[in-house]
Amino acid sequence: QVQLQASGGGLMQAGGYLRLSCAASGRAPSGRTFSELLVAWFRQAPGTERESVARISRSGAHKFYADFMKGRITISRDNAKNKVYLQMNSLRPDDTAVYYCAAVERDGFDPPTGPDEYDYWGQGTQVTVSS
Repeated sequence: QVQLQASGGGLMQAGGYLRLSCAASGRAPSGRTFSELLVAWFRQAPGTERESVARISRSGAHKFYADFMKGRITISRDNAKNKVYLQMNSLRPDDTAVYYCAAVERDGFDPPTGPDEYDYWGQGTQVTVSS
C-alpha cells in the first residue's frame, strides 16, 4: 500500500514562504511505485471543500495549478527520493488551510482535480498565515 506523509507547514506572516514536502513509501496493489503515480496537492480550510492547488505528472514534466494560486506556487517531484514538493511564496491569510498530498494510479499526464478520484492521501499539514 502506498503511504504518504506531508510535512513543512507552520505559522507564517503574510508575504512569507513555505516549502511543503510529501514523502511516499510502499507500492500500490498493482505493483506501481510512487514514480508511476500522478500526484496533487489539495487544501482545505475550515468550513470549505477540499480543493486542488497543484498537480504533477509522473515524470514531473507536466504541472498544473489552480488559478487562485498560479504564480505563487511551484510543484515539483524527485522520484529518486519518492518526494513531491510544493513551494508557496507570497503567502496570504486566505492561504490558511490544511494542505494534503494525494496520489492516484491513472494513465495519462494530467492528474484529476477532484479529491474523490485519488487513491492515496497524506495526513495533511497545517499552514497558517497571519496578517
